[in-house]
Amino acid sequence: MTHVFHRNPKQQLDLAVRGQGIRIFDQNGKGYIDASGGAAVSCLGHGHPDVIQAIKDQLDTVAYAHSSFFTTQVTEDLADFLQQRSPGDLDHVYFVSGGSEAVEAALKLARQYFVETGQPSRRHFIARRQSYHGNTLGALAIGGNAWRREPFLPLLVPAHHVSPCYAYRDQLPGETEEGYAQRLAQELDDKIRELGAENVAAFVAETVVGATAGALAPVKTYLQRVREVCDRHGVLLILDEVMSGMGRTGHLFACAEDGIVPDIVAIAKGLGAGYQPIGAMIASSRIYDAIVGGSGFFQHGHTYMGHATACAAALAVQQVIERDNLLDNVLARGEQLRNELRGALGKHPNVGDIRGRGLFVGVEFVQDKDSKATLDPARKTHALLKKQAMQNGLMMYPMGGTIDGVHGDHVLLAPPFICTEADIGEIVSRFAATVNQVLPA
Repeated sequence: MTHVFHRNPKQQLDLAVRGQGIRIFDQNGKGYIDASGGAAVSCLGHGHPDVIQAIKDQLDTVAYAHSSFFTTQVTEDLADFLQQRSPGDLDHVYFVSGGSEAVEAALKLARQYFVETGQPSRRHFIARRQSYHGNTLGALAIGGNAWRREPFLPLLVPAHHVSPCYAYRDQLPGETEEGYAQRLAQELDDKIRELGAENVAAFVAETVVGATAGALAPVKTYLQRVREVCDRHGVLLILDEVMSGMGRTGHLFACAEDGIVPDIVAIAKGLGAGYQPIGAMIASSRIYDAIVGGSGFFQHGHTYMGHATACAAALAVQQVIERDNLLDNVLARGEQLRNELRGALGKHPNVGDIRGRGLFVGVEFVQDKDSKATLDPARKTHALLKKQAMQNGLMMYPMGGTIDGVHGDHVLLAPPFICTEADIGEIVSRFAATVNQVLPA
């Protein structure tokens, strides 16, 4: 009997005893290709010697120093590294221990910014349906994942939601991408006006929607139109790149592909690649300067923020990605992954959409390709796919409720950036076999 309070206490988990490259091995010696990087985390795979050495070296120096007393050189170096590569004036990095904390910090900073600048009525946050921003109460409150929110609704502060950018299902026949983007931007504009622009603090969105909707990338010009709407009303734009950032889409910051700069961005997962728990909020100089020139104190914090060992791991991860030109590999292997998936499963009657950017790929399943009708939720196809994939030695990230929290099934693939052409071929082979076993054509 285990005394660990697992997330799913009824599930019997095997022991992971070793990780090497893109594989994890269990107590029986069986190897599994980690085709989802856990939860889109392990971008360098497992056991990378450079990262392990950086952690050991930091432990020999100072493992942890509380940020109210000291900074550390490695924390400063990681902040410099990110600032130099961040878009626009995203110049100030606030280190935390994960994605939920990064989003929570962004929400509190946005609120304090408006208090400091004499706009205390700005209290509303707008996000999108079928978004996910974390499990802390603030992040859960603005998220649009109905299933995750429902048990805790009495505890959540009110938030407001508009439509996701979900072209596969919501773009109208004959509607151009630009027209669809403008329609969604108008919906956001209408919501801000409904609430009163003077009462709205920020619009929060995942640059590419991750777990909840399966690598749902925005159509071209969507985020540019959103940026214009926010600017028109003095509303901050917070981008959640916890899952899609740090190279996952082939760009260090996913929003670079969309040609826009948010006011605040949240990052995590690929920042430290799972070698240590770490996340960060990066804020614009305008917001930072308002705090410094006002109260001079950001009224927020955590015990492990700026953790030296975590920063050492993250800096080593980012240096390896840059040194080895892995973002080029992400783009090439991502294109290969989508192309080979379409070749293997494009005609499968239950595969509705194959989408994504870089090595951030989603496969949405349907009952009927033409009508896009969903599979029966009671069957829990996503869970059956995961179970079969594990038997086939393949780790992937499935989810149900793709459309509304109840209907829809998809699988997210987010393999490590170090994947070779042969690795992608093997992932597609095992994935296609899994799909055909669970959903015989």
